[in-house]
Amino acid sequence: MAEISFERIDDFRFRIPKSYKPGMRVDGIIYATEKLLSGAKNDNAFEQVANVAFLPGIVKHSLAMPDIHWGYGFPIGGVAATDPDDDGVISPGGVGYDINCGVRLLRTNLTLDDVQGKISNIVNKLYQDVPSGIGSTGDVRVSVKEERRVLLDGAKWAVAQGFGVKEDLESCEEFGAIEGADPDSVSERAYIRGKEQTGTLGSGNHFLEVQVINDVFDAKIAEKFGLRLGQITVMIHSGSRGLGYQVCDDYVRQMIGCLSKYAINVPDRQLACAPVNSPEAKKYIGAMRAAANYAWANRQVLMHLTRLVFEKVFSKSWQSLGMDLIYDVAHNIAKFEKHIVDGKSKLLCVHRKGATRSFGPGHPELPEKYQETGQPVIIPGDMGRASYLLVGTKKSEEETFASTCHGAGRVSSRHEALRNIDIDVLMKELKVKGIEVRATGKKTIVEEAPSVYKNIDDVIEVVQESGISRKICRMRPLCVVKG
Repeated sequence: MAEISFERIDDFRFRIPKSYKPGMRVDGIIYATEKLLSGAKNDNAFEQVANVAFLPGIVKHSLAMPDIHWGYGFPIGGVAATDPDDDGVISPGGVGYDINCGVRLLRTNLTLDDVQGKISNIVNKLYQDVPSGIGSTGDVRVSVKEERRVLLDGAKWAVAQGFGVKEDLESCEEFGAIEGADPDSVSERAYIRGKEQTGTLGSGNHFLEVQVINDVFDAKIAEKFGLRLGQITVMIHSGSRGLGYQVCDDYVRQMIGCLSKYAINVPDRQLACAPVNSPEAKKYIGAMRAAANYAWANRQVLMHLTRLVFEKVFSKSWQSLGMDLIYDVAHNIAKFEKHIVDGKSKLLCVHRKGATRSFGPGHPELPEKYQETGQPVIIPGDMGRASYLLVGTKKSEEETFASTCHGAGRVSSRHEALRNIDIDVLMKELKVKGIEVRATGKKTIVEEAPSVYKNIDDVIEVVQESGISRKICRMRPLCVVKG
């Protein structure tokens, strides 16, 4: 196989021409700098960008964000839109196994001074009261009938059970529940896996982090969001747990048979897909949306548990602590959205695999309070550096199907981390930075060490300077609970 030769478009975009591989329907476009590009050439992710360009009905480009790294079928950081009216397909590999893995950001009225001397107490109580780790189960128990309501109503179900308030829903993508979920398309095995996991953080790169705002780049918008320098924020990163994983696994297996049934030619079976209007795709879409709603319910319950912890630590209600939700965004999902193609508005199936929606100001799908600013975009970094809040832009709507990055992006595997990183040295480094970490095991901490990720500042520079998102503020971690 020939080595990929990248064509430089500008300082922050590079092209893989469709001539690279016979069968590519569109070019690949990667958002990166020379530094990030050279640092990511060894994990086969760029080959996956080219492979995605084979998908029937793909529109404009196969896209990759600056946090790109190897994934299942699609690269993580991959974006692709297909046209249902032109044999466009949907691919479970373009959504990923953790359906609607996503992030939510809470503000508080607290400052750094208010939490000095309390960080150990906060992180210990979060670790104690918020279930985390592989296979973790929570205190939320539901019947089969009730679980169906979770899959239909998402965060709305959680609020109806007392896990939050209706104002929270206004600050969620899809208002916390996407329409068209079909609980009947979810397997019994998926139901079993999800039954006791609502309100659990999970494992791997999922986390609950208390942060302080240490940089403000747009004071006007930050003020609109109720944010300022030195303020304490809380970030929650989790998804659809075992239920979402099982949904993806079930439909990847089914759609492998669709490749021959619909005469679809792709270079990687992990890109198994089906025409959007086919029976197989419709079942997957219904199941994927159900799993997405489960994830929104999960993050809503996690936020409720977090608020209760802060109430205990500070002996005040979460309302008086100002613990309002800024926003909740998905970064593993396929959505049907209208975008301009060749001067015409088209309803497209937009796959975002490790990529975040980035609607600009005035977009009709945004709630009124974000019409002027654009959609809040939440980009977590790693537990040793920082995370960012940005907003979406019109340029992202024009160039990337309103998409941006979703995190820092790995540069080495979990196996490499376990081989090369000393846990004692790592914990000392974090302690020197004033960061306290709690996890179910040392293995998780090593696997998620800062050195296995790209520098988030480098990644954010690309989306800022290319214009597909705009920086508002930067938050550094104070304490972290890892799955």
